Parts: sequence; structure tokens; C-alpha cells
Amino acid sequence: MNTPPPTSPLFRLWTLAELAVRGLNALQPAAQLLARWFIAGVFFRSGLTKIADWGTTVALFTDEYHVPLLSPHIAAALGTSAELALPALILLGLGGRFAAAGLSILNVVAVISVEAMPIPALQQHIFWGSVLAALLLWGPGRWSVDQVLWPWLRERLFGSSASFDRRMV
Repeated sequence: MNTPPPTSPLFRLWTLAELAVRGLNALQPAAQLLARWFIAGVFFRSGLTKIADWGTTVALFTDEYHVPLLSPHIAAALGTSAELALPALILLGLGGRFAAAGLSILNVVAVISVEAMPIPALQQHIFWGSVLAALLLWGPGRWSVDQVLWPWLRERLFGSSASFDRRMV
């Protein structure tokens, strides 16, 4: 194979690219934590708004949010509960993928339940959905309770010889 000498511009460029990738990889846990913090705040504040005036919340679910298959009272209670509980889980990274999946469902239901959603609001939901998709696909990251809990739980349940993929969490 013909490799460029260590003094060539191509070799230097390759070395710089590898350093950049290493630096970006080192930032991944912080980025995942910031994504969890951001998305948890969005949904938790929405839940707090709903419990602040329950009568208005039920009225919104009756008149504006047309959640399929559920009565307005049940939809309001389930939606508000999810907006308060799942952000706490996602912030801790406890059941991070489960929480991301639940908030994704909540986000999709919000989009389909409002008949005339303004474009800026739809764009916001799409952005939130992309953050949730990243957390669902890549997990809550190294700085999460899942990172400690899952290996410990796997060892307790299946012993140290269990050959599960370590990248699961």
C-alpha cells in the first residue's frame, strides 16, 4: 500500500480530522445531557401549565385538542401525567429510551390532535421530535443513571457471563 509520508499535507489534514473527531466524540455525553435537559424542560413546563388551571386544561382538551379514541378528561389526565413524569425520567437518564419514546408519542399526538396548528408551532414540534429521536436512537448517554443501572441489573439478573451487547444503553 502506498501511504503518504508523515510530512505530507494529506497526512496532516488526516491527523487534524482525527483529532477533531476525537474531540467531538468527547463532547457527546455533554451534548446528550444538554438534549435531555432541554427536552425535559419543554415538556415539564407544559405539564406545570396544565395543572396550574385544570379547568382550562380540560376545556382545551374538549374544544381544541381532539385526541383520538380518548375522552377529553382522560386525555388531559394522561397527557399531563406524562408531561410531568417522563421529563423527570429523561433528565436523570433513567429509562431514557422509554421516556424518549413516551414523549415522542405525546409529541405526535399533540400534532395530530390540533386541527389548525400554525406553521411555527409545527416546526417547534418537529424540532422536539428530532431531539427525542436522537435520544431514542443513541440513548441518554454516558452521564445517565441507565449507564450505571443497566449493567448492574444485567449482572444481578443474568450473571457476569451474560453476553449482551454493551452498547444497549
